[in-house]
This record gives sequence, C-alpha cells and structure tokens, in this order.
Amino acid sequence: MSKDKKFDTDLIRDLALLLDETNLTEIELEQNDFRIRVARQFSVEAPVQVAAPAAPAAPAAPSAPAAAPAAAPQASGSAITSPMVGTAYMSAEPGAKPYVQVGDKVSEGQTILIIEAMKTMNHIPATKTGTVKQILVEDAQPVEFGEPLIIVE
Repeated sequence: MSKDKKFDTDLIRDLALLLDETNLTEIELEQNDFRIRVARQFSVEAPVQVAAPAAPAAPAAPSAPAAAPAAAPQASGSAITSPMVGTAYMSAEPGAKPYVQVGDKVSEGQTILIIEAMKTMNHIPATKTGTVKQILVEDAQPVEFGEPLIIVE
C-alpha cells in the first residue's frame, strides 16, 4: 500500500511541476479506475506589473502597431495581461455576447475573456474594478504570455 502512495505522490509532484512549466491552471489524468486532477489558482497581478514596462521597450519596427496602443492608454489605465500562451476568445461560445466591450464596467474577479490552452478553457479575470478603455486582442487571436489583453481604468 505504501508503494502505491509513493507512486501517487511522485505523480502529483510531476503534474504540479508540469503546471508550473506550462503555466496551465489544471491537469487531469484518467487511466482505468484511477483518476487524478491537479489544479491551482493563477494570479495575473504580477504579470501586469512586469508586462507594463516591457511593452514600450519592444523594438519599434515589428511591434509598433501593438506597442503604440498599449503605451498610450497605460497612462490612464492598467493592462490586464495574458497569464499563458493560447487562443483568446471574447465570448463563451461563437456568436454569443462578448464578456466585455469598451465602456463596460468590470469588477475585480469578473471574467473578461477565455484563453484556450491545450484544449482547456481558462477564464481570465479582471485584476481590478474599473471601466474597459481598450480591448487589444481580437476574438480567436493567438496570445503570448504577458501580452496586454485589455486596458481597464
């Protein structure tokens, strides 16, 4: 019995490391009668502070369209950045009303969009209460870790 516990502990540890390496929020594994799910809360607070200074420092030629809109509103708002690599979706399903639009009031913790990563839909919350000033991504657009998604004032 202790041998099984050791195996389970090692598996959990490996899955937790995989979560950190891939920036996923959860992993589920099922085999025969054995099922395990490892999940964590992912805070987007820290990447917001790191990504804000990085956007203006990007090379001007290839990033000019993306850096310029992000830099101007930053003075009057805060960027909510992507906590992972994936595909951003503005609504719960195709054709549905978007989670947020420019001018909408949002509350901290409210879902503002979804990022699909490895076939997992991750709800991305607002990191502060305010008004959506700018949406920097299109529906079904690939996004990178730390990429500004929405400006909230």
